[in-house]
Amino acid sequence: MSNLDELQNRLLTGLTEPQQKAVRHTDGPLLVIAGPGSGKTRVITRRAAYLARTVASPWNILAITFTNKAASEMRERIEALGASRGMTVATFHALGAKLLRVHGERVGLSSDFTIFDRDDRRKVLKEAIEVAGYSTTNFSPANTERFISNLKNQLLTVTDFAARGGGFRERSLSKIYMVYEDLLRKQNALDFDDLLMRVALLLAEDEELRVQLEDRYRYVLIDEYQDTNEAQYRIAAFLTRERQNICATGDPDQSIYGWRGANIENILSFERDYPDATVVRLEQNYRSTKNILGVADALISHNKQRKVKSLWTENDEGPRVTVFEREDANEEANAVAEKISAYLEEGGSPREVAIFYRTNAMSRALEESLLKTGIRYQVARGLEFYARKEIKDVLGYLRVLVNPADEVALMRIINTPARGIGQTTVDRILQRAVQEGRKLIEIIMSEGDFSFLKRAAKKVTEFRDLLLSLKESLELPPGDALTRIVRESGLEAMYKGERTPDRDPLENIEELVNAAVEFQRDNPNAGIIEWLEHTALISDVDGVEDSASCVTLMTLHAAKGLEFPVVFIVGLEDGILPFEREFADSSDVSDFEEERRLLFVGITRAMKQLTLSYVKYRMRMGKSQRAARSRFLSELPHADVEWEGDGVANSGGVPFDINGELPADIAFWEVGSIVEHPVMGLGCVVGFHRGHRNTRVEVQFKSGERKPFILEFAPLTRRDYDEFE
Repeated sequence: MSNLDELQNRLLTGLTEPQQKAVRHTDGPLLVIAGPGSGKTRVITRRAAYLARTVASPWNILAITFTNKAASEMRERIEALGASRGMTVATFHALGAKLLRVHGERVGLSSDFTIFDRDDRRKVLKEAIEVAGYSTTNFSPANTERFISNLKNQLLTVTDFAARGGGFRERSLSKIYMVYEDLLRKQNALDFDDLLMRVALLLAEDEELRVQLEDRYRYVLIDEYQDTNEAQYRIAAFLTRERQNICATGDPDQSIYGWRGANIENILSFERDYPDATVVRLEQNYRSTKNILGVADALISHNKQRKVKSLWTENDEGPRVTVFEREDANEEANAVAEKISAYLEEGGSPREVAIFYRTNAMSRALEESLLKTGIRYQVARGLEFYARKEIKDVLGYLRVLVNPADEVALMRIINTPARGIGQTTVDRILQRAVQEGRKLIEIIMSEGDFSFLKRAAKKVTEFRDLLLSLKESLELPPGDALTRIVRESGLEAMYKGERTPDRDPLENIEELVNAAVEFQRDNPNAGIIEWLEHTALISDVDGVEDSASCVTLMTLHAAKGLEFPVVFIVGLEDGILPFEREFADSSDVSDFEEERRLLFVGITRAMKQLTLSYVKYRMRMGKSQRAARSRFLSELPHADVEWEGDGVANSGGVPFDINGELPADIAFWEVGSIVEHPVMGLGCVVGFHRGHRNTRVEVQFKSGERKPFILEFAPLTRRDYDEFE
């Protein structure tokens, strides 16, 4: 047997027949429908190595995934197979940043551009709204950000959107969008969505570059294909137009990012887009027990937007999934903490346990209960570290040194630490810049006369000299550059004076330096620009330490791609899961199905034990409100579930009361009844239908808004007519 044959056999060893089929496939489109826990990452990494050892060099292979954590794991696995050198393994956004650094000049983009995070983006949007002549009360930066993000994910440029016309609001948003883009251009900056939109448009318009890149990336492997948006879909299509060597791996049942532009149709229509595609289904689950898998399969079978598959496992039956009810969020959190304590007392490890919830705000009660119980925990909020003031101050210096046109960063550091350059001085410099048609940094760095700044002239000169001195830091490795900037800028002295028993900013800065050193170690050829880019692309899940001996808390969205022996999912109430915003319009089936998929993702993270919980009352908008248990609970198979509390037997498959309680005076409810909703206020019933399983009402509120509700689950209270007047 030749060495090549031996290597190929080694790459196929231990794989099932469907897995081997996916790995051995070389030329032409391939769709791998991979159920949760089906060894998807193993198949992708083996396939990448197989391609690199048979039909291509590593240089010709591009593997794309959705998080830095997943990309890092994939890279390490391929490297362990001896085939990663020269291979590109990255997230879509990291790939976009890399391509724009190299080819951005084709569209007038400088290679030293800054990537704005959400806070910086909103600052620029606030300025854009005001420059466009509108109020941030009528056009909030947060809502405007979401709107423009959706436009960019759909590849709609300023010109495209303006051409659509529309009413006053559309015309206003078009103007804001135009000013926003002008401000980004002025500062040589891109936002997160630009990393995709700019590349997709570049590939569409520059055939020479498209051909060049397809020749470079002859085999494209895309993980989590169900989460691609329009821009990502187009990038993949452009890179594989001629050879069609695209391998899409994913699961429609795990598509949970529609709210940020992901289009489930991309994977559902793959076989229409590529009629010659080979389809492989990975249905054997290696992660979860039979009971957990049975619950997950029964739940997701209620969805219509999916590709049918049958999940199965050879794992043990395992304990039944537990569902419990408590009075409120505090009691729910205490019960979770008690159950975790019991697990730890039996010899379990904290790192084996995770708690999932629908929104970050739900972590507060859980954190308090874990603290009281003495259980160590970590919260998956990797973004928050880089949002801290001291971290943004340090990175601000680095950003200005790399990209002097970055006025957001410049305005942050010009008087940090305080150096006598107040707002009046800044306004004078800005005024001079406008008069001379120059950038703010050009005025500051000039050798001209600063007498117009009066007493502040000396301070601005000293700031200019500091930046000139720190410019040399760009030649150093990232960790060394940060150490020098922190010391010479005065930030070290400033934050040393801000130390308290509860907060030490210098510890966070030290952690930032450590992160830079680790990055340099893992990427020896990378420099400051690459490290800044790395920090800009951090996601929540990147903050999870796998080796940490503590319980992990995270949102269901952040849990995607992870697994834990013991999982708790809290807050299974209508209005939370499914989330109220997503199912308020009962006609929008796709949003409701995405909420079901989100719970499916959470359930399938569990390996051995799964507990679900809900409460009778939950604080919302500052008030304790009656909660209705999630309608998804009625879709779970009784044989696989053990119901705790609420008078329901713990075993024997006793049916669970799936319906909420109807109002005692339901016989008198009719069209014209006056009701009150805790958030919407008073309204009038304008539609009423008693069905076999539930009662549906439609309410016209005094605000003019009209909404449908399922009465058994809705927090509606009957009121008198005179209250409505």
